[in-house]
Amino acid sequence: MNNLSNRGHSFFRNDSEDENSLWEYMQELHPETIAKLSQPSSAAAEIMERNLKGMLGALPPEHFGVTITTSRENLGRMLASAMMSGYFLHNAEQRQVLEQSLKAGATDSSES
Repeated sequence: MNNLSNRGHSFFRNDSEDENSLWEYMQELHPETIAKLSQPSSAAAEIMERNLKGMLGALPPEHFGVTITTSRENLGRMLASAMMSGYFLHNAEQRQVLEQSLKAGATDSSES
């Protein structure tokens, strides 16, 4: 039984080399780089704002005094959902930039 519990513990510790190298890379980043990566682009921020307004309702504040009441658990779920959307949008933007760079590179090399 003790061997099983030790195996379970190592399973959750993420001992793979890839994750360790990612962790090391993150630790080597300058604070300015981390701050830049933490800021969503204007397009991603707009999409996230629309999603949150869709969840909460989008009545104009100048005409309505809207109060939202929820539990801590539901608020946590909503924030987690917003964070996951942000990560997804960031990854989609990175992929879009990469694909555009690859297309531009392919076009440049075919013209030579």
